[in-house]
Amino acid sequence: MKRRAFITLLGGAAAWPVAARAQQTVGVRRIGVLYPGPEDVAKTRSVPLIEGLRSQGFAAPDQVRLELRATGGDLAATAPLLNELIASNVDILIPVGPPITRAAHSARTAIPIVTFDLDTDPIESGWLQTYAHPGGTLTGIFLDFPDFNAKLLQLLKEAVPALAGIVALWDPTTAAVQPKALAAAAQLLAIKCEILEVKAPSELDGVFEAASARRPDGLFVLSSPIASIYAKQFAELALKHRLPAISLFTSFAKAGGLISYGPTLEDLYREIGVIAGKVLKGAKPADLPAERPTRFELVVNLQTATTLNLSIPTSILLRADEVIE
Repeated sequence: MKRRAFITLLGGAAAWPVAARAQQTVGVRRIGVLYPGPEDVAKTRSVPLIEGLRSQGFAAPDQVRLELRATGGDLAATAPLLNELIASNVDILIPVGPPITRAAHSARTAIPIVTFDLDTDPIESGWLQTYAHPGGTLTGIFLDFPDFNAKLLQLLKEAVPALAGIVALWDPTTAAVQPKALAAAAQLLAIKCEILEVKAPSELDGVFEAASARRPDGLFVLSSPIASIYAKQFAELALKHRLPAISLFTSFAKAGGLISYGPTLEDLYREIGVIAGKVLKGAKPADLPAERPTRFELVVNLQTATTLNLSIPTSILLRADEVIE
C-alpha cells in the first residue's frame, strides 16, 4: 500500500496561562485522526479541529499533536492505518465517516473514540446506548437523518414545483437509514424516487449519465464522505446534465449545485476538537453526550437556477443565508 502520513502542528503553548498549562499531563498528548479522503483535504479539516482543542487549553505543538492519516478514498487502506494508530497508543482516536467509525468500533480498543459521522444512526448501529449516555468508549457528532432528509426534499420541491420524480445518489458504505428516510419522505409527497449507488469518485461520470438517462425532475445527493469531499465534482456534473440538485454540503451550491442546506463542516470539526479536549481532561466517552448539529445554512445558487431556467421562489430567497448571483 502506498501512502504518506503527515502531522499537523499549529499554534503554541506560550499564549496560554501557566496555570492552564500546568493542568495538562506532562508530555505531548497525541490524537489519531483517520480521514477517508485525500491528504490535502484532511489537513484543511484539521485546522478547526485544532482550534477546538485550543479552546479547551490544549495548544499545539507543545501540548497536543495530531497523528493524521488519510486513506485517499481507498477503503482497503482503512484497516492498516487504523491498526497503526492503535498500535502507536494514541490518547484518542478520531475516525471520520461510517466505514472508518465501524472499523474503530469493531476494533474494541480501550482508546477513547470521538467520531465524526453525519451519515449513520449511532443507536441503530449499536455504537451508542443513547445520545445523552453513550455508554461505551465512543462518542462524537452525528446527524438525525429521518427528519432532515424530509426537510431537504421539501425544499427541493419548493424550488422545483413540478418535481414529480427524483434520482438520489447514495454511497452504500454508509447506513441504509438515509435512502429509507428519503423514500418515506418521497412517498408522502407523491414523488417517485430511484436510488443509484456511487461508491467512489471514479464512478461519478457513469452514475450521472445513468441518472440523466432517467430524466428526473431533480437530483438528491445523499450525505457521505464522497459527497462532501468531491462536492465540486458532484455540482459540476449536475449542472452539465442540467439537473436541479440539492445536497447537505454548502460547498456543493457554492461550486454550482442549485441548493445546499446543512451544517457548516468547519463548525462541526471545531466541536470535535472541543469534545476531544474534554476527553483529554478526563471525561469518559461513556458519560459524554454525543452531539448533533444545531445550526444550518441555506445556500442558493441563482446562476445555476438561471442556467436551468428556474425561478427560485421568494420564500426560499428570504430564508437563504447566502445567495450566489
